[in-house]
Amino acid sequence: MKKRLIYILISSFTLTIAAGCNDDKFLDLQNPNVYNPDDVWNDERLTDAYLVDLYATLPGWPVNDGNNADEGVGILIANAVNPNNATFKYWPYMQIRKVNILLNEIDGGTLADDKKKLAKAQAHFIRAFHYFKAIVYHGGVPIIKEPQLLTDDLMVPRNSTRECFDFIMEDLDAAIAGLDNKYRGAEYGRIDKAAAMSFKGRVLLYKASPQFNPSNPYDNAYWQDAYTVNRQAYDFLESNGYGLYPTYEGIFMNKQHDENVMIVAYKANTAKQNGRQEHCVRPLTQSKDCTGGDNPIWNLVESYPMKDGKMPGQSSYTYNIQTFWLNRDPRFDATIAYNGAIFPLGVSSDRKQYTDLQLGGLDDGFGPGQTFSRSGFYTRKGVDNSLPQAQVGLNEVDWIEIRVAEVMLNLAEAANETNHAAEAIEMLKAIRHRAGIEPGGDNMYGLNADMTREQLRDAIMLERYIEFAFEGKRFGDLRRTRRLNELNGTRKYGLLAELKPGLDPSGKPANFFNSDDFNYSVLELITSGPREMVAPDSYYFFPLLQDELQKNPSLKQNKDWGGDFDPALQ
Repeated sequence: MKKRLIYILISSFTLTIAAGCNDDKFLDLQNPNVYNPDDVWNDERLTDAYLVDLYATLPGWPVNDGNNADEGVGILIANAVNPNNATFKYWPYMQIRKVNILLNEIDGGTLADDKKKLAKAQAHFIRAFHYFKAIVYHGGVPIIKEPQLLTDDLMVPRNSTRECFDFIMEDLDAAIAGLDNKYRGAEYGRIDKAAAMSFKGRVLLYKASPQFNPSNPYDNAYWQDAYTVNRQAYDFLESNGYGLYPTYEGIFMNKQHDENVMIVAYKANTAKQNGRQEHCVRPLTQSKDCTGGDNPIWNLVESYPMKDGKMPGQSSYTYNIQTFWLNRDPRFDATIAYNGAIFPLGVSSDRKQYTDLQLGGLDDGFGPGQTFSRSGFYTRKGVDNSLPQAQVGLNEVDWIEIRVAEVMLNLAEAANETNHAAEAIEMLKAIRHRAGIEPGGDNMYGLNADMTREQLRDAIMLERYIEFAFEGKRFGDLRRTRRLNELNGTRKYGLLAELKPGLDPSGKPANFFNSDDFNYSVLELITSGPREMVAPDSYYFFPLLQDELQKNPSLKQNKDWGGDFDPALQ
């Protein structure tokens, strides 16, 4: 075993909540920063601390990711992505090196075999997670299995995308073989078999996708693998007590429930708090020096169906822009705070959110501009209504990286492409039933029973758009399905509310007016400078950073960015 010092960053997150580790396990550590490998792999506490440091490399709440798609207010401008900036670059080799140290050295320690097996299984998953994100960004990247030192030969070429997918599968299979089925209680947050199997289904959905198979997007053989593994994952979740949370609005505001498959835990008064960045997601009057995070745009608002599951114009419910909030899919009210809606935010149970300029003012009101806009809407998802403004930074809502609904929609998508349309529809119906959509006389929850393969494909994409709003999936879904044309050249709009003529707010209580006391008009959010989204086909795979190419001449740039590396499978 190579001798090297192993650096472990132990924060208050490490000592309290991550990976199920309890703080009393670390109280007698003499030096919480640097350990010799002879200590780490001989001491279960130190190995757990090392694992916690690996867990800390996993992502949290993807605030403002929706700005890159048709959820949030920002836009991708021309040349926003290029080889010379860090935008959409993912080169996780520091994290991978840490994983490789554990995998290569833990067997030289004296831990019990079952402890080694569990530690390695988690490390295999974390390595697979980082490699997967890298290939979704760039296509094939170098596969490195040994912990490299600065003195090692780092001039490693890119492996093919196919080789990277194979390597990720090897890691995930190793993880699945070594993990327990399901963790709860003190171990909640640790990667288990349920998380690894579900993530494997996600990986294979991408492998089969049009992003990686532009020449054969929906009839390639990878779809059968995606269907088989997502079916296995869903059945495994069911057999181990996982399922949809009873109400959509309760998913994020309740901890340790059985829709959560893979989570990143947050806890107030620790270094791992406010991952939701609630201080920026809230309207400014109830925030702290920040606002505009995950600000919904009109395109998202109008995409919600009515409460019978059908779109406006097809629904039995009348739709009018002046009463846009009435009779919508219940996920609308659970996700979108609109003008005149109840939005307590630690003030009072009947506090109303105004977004007109007269009552909402310049702080909370609709405000178009070039670099900062308020759309007339705020998001509710993950926002803790009980926190007063002074405590807004104490949000401890967990980030759910994988939940049961995703596994169901992954299965639906793969089922539709493998002649199992009935299974796909059953998944959609179950999700809509949980959402509170009316079943209708045909028990189809607004869905058409006779959809073609293409129509069902579109229905699944719409369901993902609504179900996962502001959960960091939309831009990836549009890239994965090669639908960036739905973004390219589009503009973003918000909703201006204006108090109806003759209504006077003077002397009225703060929550006096209702949503229907206003007139509404759709207005463009960006009024100067670049106004259109730029999402060309070259964004299906992002370029490698030019600095990395200069440091390592063995690397090749992607073919759409001046190189000759083809990141696609076919």
